[in-house]
Amino acid sequence: MTDRHVPEGRRPTGTPQKNGHRYADAAASYTLAASVSKDAGAYDLWACALVRHAYVDMSEQRYGQAAQMLDAAERLAGRGNSSLSTRQWVASVKAEAYAGLGDLSACERALDRAEKVRGLASDSTNGGWLRFDGTRLAEERGARYLKLGRLDLAEETLNCALHQAALLSGQSYRRKGVVLADLAAIGARRRDAEQLIAYGWQAIHLAQASSSGYIARRLPALCDEFGPMRHDRRVAELGAGIAMLNTP
Repeated sequence: MTDRHVPEGRRPTGTPQKNGHRYADAAASYTLAASVSKDAGAYDLWACALVRHAYVDMSEQRYGQAAQMLDAAERLAGRGNSSLSTRQWVASVKAEAYAGLGDLSACERALDRAEKVRGLASDSTNGGWLRFDGTRLAEERGARYLKLGRLDLAEETLNCALHQAALLSGQSYRRKGVVLADLAAIGARRRDAEQLIAYGWQAIHLAQASSSGYIARRLPALCDEFGPMRHDRRVAELGAGIAMLNTP
């Protein structure tokens, strides 16, 4: 299956975060992409457009609507090319929607379906609109457990992700930074200032060393987790360090 039938400029690329939070414009473009893909009988691309649309709903915390959109995407992907990772990608995004809905069992089932990507051939992605290869599943699983408030499962999974060779070798500062931020958030929710500070500063230093704007933009959400610990001098210093990252 290829996307040769879909006109240039109408392919479902990017996510709402890459569209300057112009969610209405993003949703309209994904609706158009879905229509074009439907007319072309390109089921994988059609499913992709619905997944992108679901991201818009999740960005505005409409997890129920996102789950319904992803149900449709999963049915379409089932009619597409089974050698592509579209089905597994849809499942991984459904896990995020289920986490938002607080449904642990459904989230884990979706993640287990996503794990099947590891059994696909190396050409299951195309480097364009489909890039899901399962390399980020460990940190995604940890993030879903964090969203669900299962701090025990989240910490165990994120620590495994942190020690994966790909992360330790520095191949992806962005991925490692997100894992560190999530581990810091676990410390904040447990009111464990030591864990919060240790992982929080590691994330800050990584953002500084790599000049990663993504990590810098990710960290302010950590400040919302400080709660009563914000009165701790060391935690306040961490908050100031995060603020400095995002100061022009």
